[in-house]
Amino acid sequence: MDLFSRSWTALLAAVAGLSDEDFERASGCRGWLVRDLVCHLVIDAQDVLITLVTPSEGEPTVDAAGYWKVSQTPPTGEDPLDALIPRLAAAYGEPRWLKFHLDDVGSAAGRAAVLADPGLLVSTQDEVLTVGDYLSAYVLEWTLHHLDLIAHLPSAAGPPAETLGAARAALEKIAGAAFPASFSDVDALLVGTGRRAPTGAERGDLGELAARLPFVLG
Repeated sequence: MDLFSRSWTALLAAVAGLSDEDFERASGCRGWLVRDLVCHLVIDAQDVLITLVTPSEGEPTVDAAGYWKVSQTPPTGEDPLDALIPRLAAAYGEPRWLKFHLDDVGSAAGRAAVLADPGLLVSTQDEVLTVGDYLSAYVLEWTLHHLDLIAHLPSAAGPPAETLGAARAALEKIAGAAFPASFSDVDALLVGTGRRAPTGAERGDLGELAARLPFVLG
């Protein structure tokens, strides 16, 4: 729960510090500008609010790692929802309205997460899991999208070290293997999820794991 709050607070602060010009830069998400990514974060925050008030009486079907659907195929932007995001983002017009909406909905999602019972069972995407596992899964989501946000903004603050470490551990659990010690947490997350290709040296360090990359989370 604490890591969820730290990762989300850091991401909201990073968006709040963007200039209008930054919104027109490319993000780390293929085919999306920064403004598109911020619009996606609004939808993510809405999903958190919806899930936290969707209790379930069934048994858990997944944990934090099992929440993610994994493939080796990076998104192309042709998925209907992926293609919708840029149109929604453009409809906001000025970046200040996107900032306002994210701050409004995002702050509510952050408060709801703090107030939620971590042992409560909730339902989302036809799965049942505890609130604690659901929020843990989102530490990985927020951390990856924080890296996406600042991919072409070298002066922007990155994710907190503790959330980077937690996100790496989560990805390694999903992968069923540890990334080499030579990889920083940022490199493990970027290479592991296909956000950048490994260098020749990195591929050598990865060994057999290289053939299983990337782990595309959906």
